[in-house]
Amino acid sequence: MFLNTIQPSAGSSHAKRRVGRGIGSGLGKTCGRGHKGQKSRAGGFHKVGFEGGQMPLQRRLPKRGFKPISSLKVAVITLSDLNKVSGKEIDILALKQNSLLNSGVNAVKVVATGSIDKAFTVRSDIKVTKGAQAAIEAVGGVVELP
Repeated sequence: MFLNTIQPSAGSSHAKRRVGRGIGSGLGKTCGRGHKGQKSRAGGFHKVGFEGGQMPLQRRLPKRGFKPISSLKVAVITLSDLNKVSGKEIDILALKQNSLLNSGVNAVKVVATGSIDKAFTVRSDIKVTKGAQAAIEAVGGVVELP
């Protein structure tokens, strides 16, 4: 195959429509543009999305901004908040049952603020800072790593 032998496949291309070549062609005189009006004139087109002065669709719709809808909603839990949890295992469900999280939260991080006096097992779906992990393990608790 050579560059000078390349051709489009059969039926994929056709001759360009020649307008303004007499009444017999079906596209003579007004060349398929109809009579009068903005679209019949040379240069008589408007911008994409223009709706004749009506408020265009892209301006009628509400703005959402750049924040993705599926982004994580991270809640910060302190060590003193963990003391309020009943039970020995802490996961997102346990925190929601003890009213420490809202329903829209889908990620949790424990920070080393306050003190802890009970031993817990913190499940791997909760992130823990190094200081908080040291404090939990100091009282006999366990932090499961993901």
